[in-house]
Amino acid sequence: MAEAGRRGCLTAARLGYELLESGSGAVDAVVRAVAALEDDPTFNAARGAVLTSAGSAELDACVMRGEDRRAGAVACVTRTRNPVLAARGVMDTSHVLLVGSAADAFARELGLEQVEPEYFVTERQRQRLEGRLRGVIEAGGGTVGAVAVDAKGRVAAATSTGGTIGKLPGRVGDTPMIGAGTYASQFGAASGTGDGEVFMRGLATYVAVRSCPVLGAMVAAEAGLAAATELGGTGGLILVSPEGEIGFAFNTPAMARAWVRDGEEQSAV
Repeated sequence: MAEAGRRGCLTAARLGYELLESGSGAVDAVVRAVAALEDDPTFNAARGAVLTSAGSAELDACVMRGEDRRAGAVACVTRTRNPVLAARGVMDTSHVLLVGSAADAFARELGLEQVEPEYFVTERQRQRLEGRLRGVIEAGGGTVGAVAVDAKGRVAAATSTGGTIGKLPGRVGDTPMIGAGTYASQFGAASGTGDGEVFMRGLATYVAVRSCPVLGAMVAAEAGLAAATELGGTGGLILVSPEGEIGFAFNTPAMARAWVRDGEEQSAV
């Protein structure tokens, strides 16, 4: 799974970078990258997402841009094939967050593809849930995210997830919460993955972004992660500054990641 994760991240990064090269903005780039990751069942987002204790997939996503801190998010969607596209649609309204069936209805009105809830459920995640219900704790998150800076120095972040395995139906984690799992401002953009409850309590991505101009992207990413993990959780975080400086941090055994810029690319787990 680690190698599949690395390949999936690199593919998504390349797709986002193609848009940046063509002159598109950072928001379009991160949405395209995250949509590709949602379609890859390797990850815990959209198809292949972890399942609730009731055996269903409930999906969260968020998009935020830095220049005006405008954001859009959805939570607990069950029929929209690409939740990140719905979150992007919310960004164009006067709202920030839509939830549940109303969020799916909003996405349908936008013309976004709708699927049966079973589309998101994979055999791998069924087996993982069965193991969890028997008390077998299997490591692995898989929340997906992307950050980008465009030719005008504008930054954006996007994140998408199925949440935590065996979660109570209706549980919403950090991904669609501004400053927790996703954040962007004039100082940078960040996306997080990990134990959502501590990312919310520690405002992990806000801390990372706000620290970026003082500490630099790499140390700021570490500071953001520490704000969450000092509360007892694990996870990871990616960050980009308006100058294109990249930062990341994680305290898990691995975190698949990739970046592409100026004809250069790199990927790792």
